[in-house]
Amino acid sequence: MIKFDKLFKTLKSNGISQYKLYTRYGISRSQIQRLKNNESVTTHTLNIILNILGEGFTLNDIAEFTPDEKKDGE
Repeated sequence: MIKFDKLFKTLKSNGISQYKLYTRYGISRSQIQRLKNNESVTTHTLNIILNILGEGFTLNDIAEFTPDEKKDGE
């Protein structure tokens, strides 16, 4: 599972609000909601966010990967 909890901490520490994401940078509210719920988003959206944050930021600054739990029999 890919989690975006780090994204909102990184945005906040860099003075970028969710309101600013959709009013100034054009990221839709539905994409922001998907990020908040750790749902799938496009690489295009992630690219826009990293460009907003600027040079020096990587996917590791906004997302975290944890393997899915294995089900019985796998």
